[in-house]
Amino acid sequence: MKIVVASGKGGTGKTLIAVNLALSTKADQLIDCDVEEPNVHIFLRPEKIETEPVELLVPRIDEDKCTYCRKCAEFCQFNALFVAGETAMVFPELCHSCGGCKLVCPEGAIDEVPREIGRIFKGDADGINIVYGELKIGEPLAVPIISKAKEHALEDGLVIFDAPPGSACPVVETVHGADFCIMVTEPTPFGLHDLEVATEVVQQLDIPIAVVVNFAGIGDRGVYDFCEKHQIPIIMEIPFDRRIAELYSKGIPFTEKMTVWKGKFSDLLEKIKEMVP
Repeated sequence: MKIVVASGKGGTGKTLIAVNLALSTKADQLIDCDVEEPNVHIFLRPEKIETEPVELLVPRIDEDKCTYCRKCAEFCQFNALFVAGETAMVFPELCHSCGGCKLVCPEGAIDEVPREIGRIFKGDADGINIVYGELKIGEPLAVPIISKAKEHALEDGLVIFDAPPGSACPVVETVHGADFCIMVTEPTPFGLHDLEVATEVVQQLDIPIAVVVNFAGIGDRGVYDFCEKHQIPIIMEIPFDRRIAELYSKGIPFTEKMTVWKGKFSDLLEKIKEMVP
């Protein structure tokens, strides 16, 4: 079973849920797809780390062949190529590696070269296989890193994905192909707004969804009213608890010290199994 833990906004406790769910249920694998700021490895400290680069193909122009016809620049929807007079330039950070510029060049003046945009890390911790991606600073494209991380997903067993926050392409890439999505939120107007957007995205992908309310006991009832109106089950509430926050600030999964929660996360998994077709 593949379960994605997502959230419409950062700071709701998405990684908190993913890590403690993985530990409590003895998951086979945990994949951190929040490649701009991966944190799972900080809590679980995997050993025997292996790493591999993630590369994209970007154009290289042979100006000895180029006639500066501008067909490549006109084709590129991301403005990764610029041609003016007898000058041709490539902006590799803007390139989406579609290869179209190479195809439309009438002179065969464009070939493609690899460019590293990040890395994948793999290791093991507490019997759980850990995979996480890391996007290089300044790089704009998270999706290729997420795609590469997902290639390492096990075919069998329980695999948990920690998604990036938000509702844009990185979230869609992470959630696509999952059996279930846990949406983590907080009972505030901000949590409600982002929950509304994120749940709409996941439902468009036709993936079963349920909500975990973190910081329960603060804020208002907006999140609860929204879930009731749209028949989205709330399958867990985690209270606004100082001890949980203190453990989190030290990089300690709170189920290691507050062991009663291991049973609650195990019950959470059973609820999810009942909701998966």
